Amino acid sequence: MKRTAVALRAAPLVALLGVMFGGCAPQGGTPQAAQAPSAPPAVAYAAHVAAGGNLPPGGTLRNPHAGDAAVAKNGALLFTAMNCDGCHGADAAGAVGPNLGDGRWRYGGEDPEVFMSIYYGRPKGMPAFGGALGADGVWTLVTYLRSLAPPPNLPTQAFPPLKLRPVGRG
Repeated sequence: MKRTAVALRAAPLVALLGVMFGGCAPQGGTPQAAQAPSAPPAVAYAAHVAAGGNLPPGGTLRNPHAGDAAVAKNGALLFTAMNCDGCHGADAAGAVGPNLGDGRWRYGGEDPEVFMSIYYGRPKGMPAFGGALGADGVWTLVTYLRSLAPPPNLPTQAFPPLKLRPVGRG
């Protein structure tokens, strides 16, 4: 009899615990974290070199704010707020880090490639900002950078070769 009374009092607690922790168990199948992806996440773009002529699978990224002047203006504010100008200079014109408005990009200058550089970072100094900004914040920065007009003079621009005259002896 005592066991029945204890069981009746414990039944609501057991039911509550079942509801609380019932969602913690996987709902059949393999948990998503344990599933191996068929290919690592990557962006497919033309600059990739394909071994054997076959490019590996890659996703496509599209800038949801491409050409939006209001987002570009917010991107300029975000550029300063995140201290991007600390390395890339005012108006992204270059300082310790490279100029981001001159159209010359080491890791590709299309929107998806610039996104990947900001989101995941790059070796030798570019931190990954994806964790701090999220995808929308990074796209806002990409939109700002794409809105910048290239400078009229590029300091490393190729110049036509000089025509030298031979100097005679004598």
